[in-house]
Amino acid sequence: MKNNFSYIGYFNTPIYTLHIPEWVKDLNKASDKFILEAKKRDKKIIKDTEKKLKQKVGDLNFVYHSNTLINQKGFEEFQKFIMKTSLKILDHMGYNMSERKLFLSEFWVQEFSKKGGGSHEKHLHYNCHMSGFYFLKSSDKTSFPIFHDPRHGKNMTHFLEKNMDEVTFASEQIHYKPIPGNLILFPSYLEHSFSKDFGVEPFRFIHFNIQVLPYNV
Repeated sequence: MKNNFSYIGYFNTPIYTLHIPEWVKDLNKASDKFILEAKKRDKKIIKDTEKKLKQKVGDLNFVYHSNTLINQKGFEEFQKFIMKTSLKILDHMGYNMSERKLFLSEFWVQEFSKKGGGSHEKHLHYNCHMSGFYFLKSSDKTSFPIFHDPRHGKNMTHFLEKNMDEVTFASEQIHYKPIPGNLILFPSYLEHSFSKDFGVEPFRFIHFNIQVLPYNV
């Protein structure tokens, strides 16, 4: 840049990542029964869809979501870790946590269909402050998370980027290609989506949301 301008990136949004492969085997094993329950539970939805379409499509485009994993056997250590880590992250971000406590509001595992087509549109989770993923089954052939610029004022005036392969101040979104054992935590105001999965290899991950509450609540 000419004229020797100086600049600082204000209003940054952090995404925290960590690789913890030693939990993958045990958490996959603990998750198996919950995914199996979800598949049994969703058979009726698939059957009703096929009846409506008058064609056998199976679980094409389907994503299986477990019931809550909060305080479930096999997830206790991981649950404690994400709560402790989220507290450190919020402190690192600059929030005053001295009179606040954390509440795990949502905690579940999901798996994309083996027939492919599974994905998630851009979305937020309501009434929470910290969100995260822990990947149990993934590869360079599976779906991946995409994070979208949360600044609505910028999005209203967005135009063509010079090089979409580079992460710049103009970037509208970024993505991560996870491997099993990757943990990603981020502020819940950050909209996210998942790319379409082709069912080539298994894709499974734990998702969680955490609220910040006053101690007197």
